[in-house]
This record gives sequence, structure tokens and C-alpha cells, in this order.
Amino acid sequence: MAYDKFNILKSSAVPLPIENVDTDQIIPARFLKATERKGFGDNLFRDWRYNSDNTPKEQFVLNNPIYSGKILVGGKNFGSGSSREHAAWAVYDYGFRCVISSFFADIFRGNCLNIGVLPVQVSPEFLDKIFKAIEAEPNTELEVNLPEETITILATDEKETFAINEYKKDNMTNGFDDIDYLLNVKEDIKTFAESRPF
Repeated sequence: MAYDKFNILKSSAVPLPIENVDTDQIIPARFLKATERKGFGDNLFRDWRYNSDNTPKEQFVLNNPIYSGKILVGGKNFGSGSSREHAAWAVYDYGFRCVISSFFADIFRGNCLNIGVLPVQVSPEFLDKIFKAIEAEPNTELEVNLPEETITILATDEKETFAINEYKKDNMTNGFDDIDYLLNVKEDIKTFAESRPF
């Protein structure tokens, strides 16, 4: 399933300064019945966003109208817990294209990269600067430059680099998942196969 190409993202951000956010908090298990990637955004952080009577919890950040954007800034150890790929689907379906943290669970990171959400791991010090910048000005914009592997707080021009697997980077810049990549090199594979002896 192809997704949006990712090159340079310039956006305000939604701050979630909570550590150890696990996948059951991102998308509770009772919402894992669907097999398509659509509709999960409605239940992103469901138990944190809504009361038992389905009314919004005003204090939760996603219900606060002063915060918006395509970037979610989380605390340390984001995406821990079970390996459910639905957590990444929920993040994408809600509209986020980038998640920033000082540490990601490996499986969650991989699931994000597979569907077009860029997990940007920064130092704890830079993460703190981001949170403080957003606290001071909710409309603070960040620039995530995938080709250069940099993230910048535009108001202060403070910048840090991040690392990403080259294969995943190439896929994200082209909007490919693993199947799209194989289809893109189908002729190369065919040519190689025809050159091999039986």
C-alpha cells in the first residue's frame, strides 16, 4: 500500500511529554478487529482522549485546540509494549507523519517506517528544547528534513541530526512500502533471474 512521500516536513507539533507510552495506550486492544489501515485514528489514545461516556477529556492534548500539526512529540520510550502494527496505523490515520522521541521501541519504529510515519530519535537535551519551545509558543514550527537527516526548531534555528536506515529512507522519499519497492524493481529482478543458470 503506497503512502505519502516524505521529503521535508515543516509543521507545528503536538506535545505529549509522557514517558513509557505503550502501544495499548496508543490504540487499545479492543479496537484491533479491523484489518485495513483506515479508521484507527478515531481511537488514537482513546482512553486518554475520552471519558467512559465518550465525551472528550478537555485536559488531554489532542483535545486542546491550541495544538495542531503533523508532528507528535512524545517522551522517552515511545511505542513500547506489544508489537501491534495498529499503533502505527492509528498515528498515521490521525494525520501525524512524524513522531519525535528520545527513544523508540524497535518494533514500533519499524512499523512506523513501514507505513510512512518517520520516527525521529533525538537526544534527551534536544527533546527538552522542543518541549520548551512548544510550551512557550504552541505554534512553534519544526522542520524535519529527511534527505539531510536533520530536525530544526525554526524559531531558534537549533538543529540536530538523526539516523535512519538507508533502505527505509529511500522507501519513504518515494512513498513505497516493501511491496511497492519490489514492484518498482520488478524488471531488474526479472533481468537478474533470466541471467542465472537453471
